[in-house]
Amino acid sequence: MKYSIYTLILLIVLGACKENRSTTPQSTSEIENPEHGKAHKHWSYAGETGPEHWAEIEVESDCNGKFQSPINMVNYKENNSLKRIDLHYAEETKIHDVTNNGHSIQYNFESGDYIMVNGLKYDLKQVHFHEPSEHTIDGVRYPLEMHLVHINDSGQYTVISVMAKEGASSLPFDFLESFLPLKAGENKKVDRPFNMNHNLPENKDYFFYTGSLTTPPCTEGVNWYILKEPITVSLEQVNLLKELMPINNYRNEQPQNGRELYVTGN
Repeated sequence: MKYSIYTLILLIVLGACKENRSTTPQSTSEIENPEHGKAHKHWSYAGETGPEHWAEIEVESDCNGKFQSPINMVNYKENNSLKRIDLHYAEETKIHDVTNNGHSIQYNFESGDYIMVNGLKYDLKQVHFHEPSEHTIDGVRYPLEMHLVHINDSGQYTVISVMAKEGASSLPFDFLESFLPLKAGENKKVDRPFNMNHNLPENKDYFFYTGSLTTPPCTEGVNWYILKEPITVSLEQVNLLKELMPINNYRNEQPQNGRELYVTGN
């Protein structure tokens, strides 16, 4: 059978279009893995990409490790040798920006604020929220949990956890939420100073244990300081965060697996 040159060109173009349509991902949440030829789904808090599947989705992570977070603060031992958290939070330290990363509302800090742990300096990098809380204290789950994430020069993490309960409105929260709302994936520059001390309870007694990040890659070896005393925020302040974040953006309780859990002495 003979074809004209124009017919041949048309057949080639139609074939190329058909091939492109067949290789287009069905969803923006699925990314083709060139090594295995399988669709990769990003983690979430529910369904096929929820916490029980994180270890399958994030194959290079620690999400299937033995010493994971969060846990229930129970069966803890009083330790009078635990020192007060060595906080170095300054009035002039600035929040660089705020982002809705699709998992939480996160405030990213410029350099300045830090804590000292066993002679090592851990810089405050970011603060984000979980609603309701991820950690529980004697089985009690709070409406909100704030994570202050610190990193040292070796890439090791220390996180201070602050629980929040419904009560009087919080002026520091009013400031933080003045830059909201943000759509998922949206970022807004802040470039304003924020004194983190104003967003902490007066009583700095705490629970301490070694665990992991509570989101992929679930990196282990994290120092956790869970403050015993919650701060108070209004129902309206809790609801604003709730509207912007995924419903129940918390990971379930993880096994303690023989880890020692300590609490500061009275």
